[in-house]
Amino acid sequence: MEFQDYYQTLGVKQGAADDEIKSAYRKLARKYHPDRNKEPGAEDKFKAVSEAYEVLHDKQKRAAYDNLRAGGYSAGDHFRPPPGWQQQAPGGFEFRDFGGGGDAAGFSDFFESLFGGRGGAHVQRGPRRGKDVRANVEIDVRTAYAGGKQRFGLRDATGERTLEVNIPAGILPGKVIRLAGQGEPGSGGGPTGDLLLEVHVRDDRQYKLRGRNIEVEVAVAPWEAALGAKVPVPTLGGVVELRIPAGANSGQKLRLKGRGMPGKVAGDQIVALLIRTPPANGADAKAAYQAFERAFAGFDPRA
Repeated sequence: MEFQDYYQTLGVKQGAADDEIKSAYRKLARKYHPDRNKEPGAEDKFKAVSEAYEVLHDKQKRAAYDNLRAGGYSAGDHFRPPPGWQQQAPGGFEFRDFGGGGDAAGFSDFFESLFGGRGGAHVQRGPRRGKDVRANVEIDVRTAYAGGKQRFGLRDATGERTLEVNIPAGILPGKVIRLAGQGEPGSGGGPTGDLLLEVHVRDDRQYKLRGRNIEVEVAVAPWEAALGAKVPVPTLGGVVELRIPAGANSGQKLRLKGRGMPGKVAGDQIVALLIRTPPANGADAKAAYQAFERAFAGFDPRA
């Protein structure tokens, strides 16, 4: 069989740090993963990369392999395990310390001759699925309400990338969108994990999301509040007419049923009234306010 130079396979030096090895593996695994790369030979390269990482990310396997490699072997050299390797691995580790070699299925004869099991028995536990990756994304409240496709630039455990994500209408903060096959690559030919996007919703100047309800402020004139009126109110689904009861006060909250976030049970829109007074910037306007003052001489707004 041929000697495998795992450092050469990952493109790192023998003294490479764990983070460097992990980064090199992720980059190459994404490049050659069969789900993404249909070029001839990509699957074989993916298996070689997975095998190299299986050894070099494990401290015991790596130490034993380094001792073996110190014998002057190069990639492609004819190789047979040294006498006694299966009973006592180089570096002073007993073979059982390797835990049976991990996921040996799909790896080379070289790997299995060293780490496949005590006495040369090949332990095959099958391909291993890649880990799921978690990331946070932020959308505005209007996108959360209406849904639709949105592009995100992500930097996560698999590196930097841009994804187009379908946002479900009515999604709430804390909900998770699962993107199948967008996580870490598997090992031994196993499937890629998933990407789990936790959604955060950003309020805007007009709409505030509170649970499944949406809060807005609507300005009304003093006479609309005093006498009652019907006024147009913006909602995320369009403008609707709201009835203001006579004698309404600033800060009073009214409810538009079912005008909040959509869902099996739609939320409501909570409308907070804000009474706005016209400016007294002319003689007629001042006279009107003075007459208003005389008409309500016994009214104390601070009582």
